[in-house]
Amino acid sequence: MSGSSMGLDRRLAVSALLRDRGNLLVVSGLGSPTYDTFAAGDHAANFYLWGAMGGAALMGLGLATAQPGRPVAVITGDGEQLMGLGGLATIAVSKPRNLSIVVLDNGSYGETGGQASHSGLGVDLGEVARATRFPVVIDVADAAGLETARTAIGSITTGPSFVRVRIGIGAKPRVLPARDGVWIKHRFRAHLGCSAS
Repeated sequence: MSGSSMGLDRRLAVSALLRDRGNLLVVSGLGSPTYDTFAAGDHAANFYLWGAMGGAALMGLGLATAQPGRPVAVITGDGEQLMGLGGLATIAVSKPRNLSIVVLDNGSYGETGGQASHSGLGVDLGEVARATRFPVVIDVADAAGLETARTAIGSITTGPSFVRVRIGIGAKPRVLPARDGVWIKHRFRAHLGCSAS
């Protein structure tokens, strides 16, 4: 399952996390997390973000609050989560037991040329989550860790959870879901049994 000597293959890791997903709702951050979520299998319970860098975790918080009986996972990258560090504190104090933040961390900004991100320069996002008092923090570096994380993201009673998945640096072919934000919103709302407007 390794992508490079430094981490897991990101696409295989996301596929493993979403295997047998049950009633999991997924918000994917812009760029590679969205491509990987879509590559794992398109689903009406996926909300693909095409922009709003830094907003995926807080969108997940709103969804988890509105849907407390369903597990919610945000799949995002280290670059995006670094743009929204304050959101981790808000999530921690809000205590949504059904929310998991999954950060695919390769220590670089993959969408803008691979420059080192703060996590690549020594900031430990798992320690940031611990400092904000996330009750569950999982650092994934192997297949066994992915199984532990998969169990956590399927829970509605133990969160909020923060899962850092150490992934290797490397490009994957882009697998693109629909880019029509209105269509994505309507499909997602219909899946939840809400009106489309």
